[in-house]
Amino acid sequence: MHTIPDKAVIEQIAELFKGFCDPTRVQILSLLQQRELCVSDIAEAVALSQSAISHQLRILKQMHLIKYRREGKNILYSLADDHVRTILEMGLEHVME
Repeated sequence: MHTIPDKAVIEQIAELFKGFCDPTRVQILSLLQQRELCVSDIAEAVALSQSAISHQLRILKQMHLIKYRREGKNILYSLADDHVRTILEMGLEHVME
């Protein structure tokens, strides 16, 4: 018999999925699934301002869905880990059925 996770774990799972509840954030995650990108590249790809993208990236970082690294003056963003990639792939597979 499978037991229900405790309340703290359930809240963490719910918080994780909040990261996927905004279409812009899903677009950003999908782009980062392909390769590392800087804010300007993401903004151009989704046709939004850099400040709007920066706001969404801040949320995604707080939710531990993305990570970043500095390369010279640029900051490059990527998915936090393969779990995020798997969630995206499973979500796409589910809606395409």
